[in-house]
Amino acid sequence: MDSELQVEVGVSGPGECPVAAVSAGSETDVTSVRRASIPDGHGRFAEEFTAEGAATPRDEGISRIATYDTGAVYRFRRARDQHCVCEDVEAFGYPVSEIHATDGTLYVSFHAPDVETVREIVSGLQDRFSGIHLRKLTRCGEGSGADLALVDRSRLTARQREVLRTAHDMGYFEHPKGANAGEVADDLDISPSTFSEHLAAAQRKLLDAVLAT
Repeated sequence: MDSELQVEVGVSGPGECPVAAVSAGSETDVTSVRRASIPDGHGRFAEEFTAEGAATPRDEGISRIATYDTGAVYRFRRARDQHCVCEDVEAFGYPVSEIHATDGTLYVSFHAPDVETVREIVSGLQDRFSGIHLRKLTRCGEGSGADLALVDRSRLTARQREVLRTAHDMGYFEHPKGANAGEVADDLDISPSTFSEHLAAAQRKLLDAVLAT
């Protein structure tokens, strides 16, 4: 059996998420979240989160239930029909294993069997929420040193994809080169400087995705 993928997705626009809201615009980090799996008599789900520092929840529905030296635990109740990043992930059949929030961005971790499943989940989140970015994609299991990256090709314009594909097909990235910049530019019917601009922009977007922490 192939080893699972460990995934962490950041959502900077998680909708009306109380957990993310508490961490927004302050020095408060939400370090853990716990969610009830069974609704109460009113069909609401209870959630608790631990916030470091002096959190100041603006939502009157959030109450402090415990205080410690480094922070406090808060509780709120969420209606069944309230859109939730975690529930959207779990709707695909994969439990959320960890949740935390910093500066208004919600980070959700889960395990998935393959990259195609990750793509499907990320695409589903993009349909409901904004600011979706993949922070971590690694393969679990003994002896697996793979550190995978999922690149969202929609970040590239059609022209940038064409430039990359043509350069790749002509051997521009090979060593020694199968074609130089001028030859690729001629094939694309653009100037060498325009080719360089498109290539640099595309490579920057790809490196941002691959090197993101």
